[in-house]
Amino acid sequence: MGRTDTALKAVQGYADKASDERPLKGYAIAMSVYAGAVATFAGIARLTGKRLPQCPRAADIALMAVSTHKLSRLLTKDAITSPLRAPVTRFEGPAGEAEINESPRGTGAQHAFGELLTCPFCSAVWVATGLAAGLVFAPQATRFGMSVATAVAGADFLHLGYDAAKRLANG
Repeated sequence: MGRTDTALKAVQGYADKASDERPLKGYAIAMSVYAGAVATFAGIARLTGKRLPQCPRAADIALMAVSTHKLSRLLTKDAITSPLRAPVTRFEGPAGEAEINESPRGTGAQHAFGELLTCPFCSAVWVATGLAAGLVFAPQATRFGMSVATAVAGADFLHLGYDAAKRLANG
């Protein structure tokens, strides 16, 4: 029995019904890509003598949280970034305020990456990891980019609040 057979046997029964089948192999590929990217960042950091901060600054954590929120929504929901998702998603319809709904399509890795690119919660891990790597390799540029994304997130909330206030005023 080969490794593939052993792996398949280990996950048999994970989903009881065919309609519940999950693209476990595709998820494993996505996790491998993520782990490979993290290992690459760590290797480059080691080779270049870059060190992780002893204790991340509270301001960086706050900036990263807000910018991760904005960038993950931009990546997964914004209409303008739909060409990036099109190979692995299907358009479902508008979702309000400059966002669209899409669903993953295909099977295996295509479906798994479709899920990743339609889920802001899922993609946030990747975005935050990229920003953390940016803080190690190019902190000034990364903080500037995070500041821009944070300002856009703030503007989004102000736009939504303004629209809500107008609706209340008009009754």
